[in-house]
Order: sequence, then structure tokens, then C-alpha cells
Amino acid sequence: MDVSFLGGPRPQRGVGVVAPFDFALDRELWRWVPDEISLHLTRTPYVPVEVSLDLARLVSEHETLHEAVRTLNAIAPEVVAYACTSGSFVGGIAGERAMCAAMTRAGAVPSLTTSGALLDALAELDIRRVALVTPYTVSVTRSLEEYVAEAGVSVTGCAYMGLTRHIWKVPYRQVSEMAHKAVRDDAQALFISCTNLPTYDVIPQLEAELRIPVISANQVTMWAALRRLGTRAVGPYQALIDPAARYGPVRPEIPGLPEVRGLPDEEQQQEGWT
Repeated sequence: MDVSFLGGPRPQRGVGVVAPFDFALDRELWRWVPDEISLHLTRTPYVPVEVSLDLARLVSEHETLHEAVRTLNAIAPEVVAYACTSGSFVGGIAGERAMCAAMTRAGAVPSLTTSGALLDALAELDIRRVALVTPYTVSVTRSLEEYVAEAGVSVTGCAYMGLTRHIWKVPYRQVSEMAHKAVRDDAQALFISCTNLPTYDVIPQLEAELRIPVISANQVTMWAALRRLGTRAVGPYQALIDPAARYGPVRPEIPGLPEVRGLPDEEQQQEGWT
């Protein structure tokens, strides 16, 4: 069959994505991407370390980022996104900015990280008080709290799962339960951390239940990358993506939600909240 009259495939604009070696949610990233955009993913080298602060530092070393971005250069993406929350908040705001600079030097294109995109999203939504949900252990969760606080945003509550592996297997039900544990009456938004934690379908449900914007690691990463290209992410009924879905007042009190308590003094590899 002669298809020459079709004129070939439509031109594609590329987003390069550098992900940790254990990243398992490629398909979720694609769900935020419009048809005219292509994602080009590469991964950092494998290291035999479970999810922890040590792993976050290893997968964010500048030499590692340089080599990963170089693998994308032949494809010539217009922007490069580092899709790992812990890897981009472990060094604080200064460390995140240095990562972006290192990636830009390696690829000669604008670069961003998940944690940098998080701060941009909070600014876009004018959020000064945020609740957090993480799949991490206590130490990694506290590092995220410190990063957000450094940006001048108060953490009103934080629920964590204590996981060190297989985060992509967490069901939506558990994400929703942890969200209700974390959100207190004074929270203006909820952030669900970790690019390996599935969130796309649960965001609209949680926004309807909590009556506040709900943003996630993969969502803010794709939102920020596509904004750099002058286009919008695809995310129906998500406040960050669709301004019509944004709520003005904070969430009203919902009877029956569990009290949010402080973190224990010692790390525990189990669910908890602060």
C-alpha cells in the first residue's frame, strides 16, 4: 500500500528524561504528554543500594548526570528533566541548582529536576503550607521536609510508608489512605513524593475529597518540562494542569480523619506520619 501521500510522521519535539536505574513508571510519564511531544528516557547505572539518602546521593552525582545526559545528545531533546525527587532534594536548594547547571553543561539545553519543579509548582499555585506523602523512610522524608522548609514553605503534616524497594507496586488505595493521614485543616496543598510512586489516576479523586490541589512528583516533572517547551501537560481534573480545577478555600474539616502526629525520635521502617 502506498502511503507516501501522508507526508510522513508528524514532527516531534523531544523531552529528555534522566531517571534512576530502578524507575518503573515510564508509562505514567507518557500519560501527561501531548501527542506532539516525545519522551526520550535514559537511566543512571545500577548500584546495589536500596532507596535511602545514600542512594539519592549516588544517583545525583554530577559525573553520573553528565554521562546520562550525553546519551541523549544525539537525539537533541529541547529540554532535559531529571526524574527523581530524593536525588534532587538531598543536596538542598543549592544542590538542586548545581544539578541543573551540570546537566545543562552536558547537553547544552535547559535542564530541570523534580524537586525544582516542585518548588515551581508550589509558587504557581501560591502555596505556603503543604502536606506531604512519601514512600520513604524517616530520614529521607525529613530531608524532603528540610528542602521544602528551605524554600519558605511550611510542612503542615507528613505521612510516610517506610519503603526501601518496589515502590512502584504501591496501590492507589494506600496512596489515598496516606494522603488522608497527612492532610490537616491548615494545608493549602498536598504533595505526593517519589517518581516511582503511581499517582496519575488518584490525583483527581484526592482533590475532590480534600478540596485542595494535589500535586505529585511525576506530574510536576512533566508539567515543568512541557512548560519549558511552551506547551501544556495533559491531566484532566488536576489543579496544577487545569486552572479551572483549582480551589480557592482550604479544605474544610472532615470528621473522622486520623490525627497527624509527630515522627518518632528513632527511624522505623514502617508507615508513620508527622
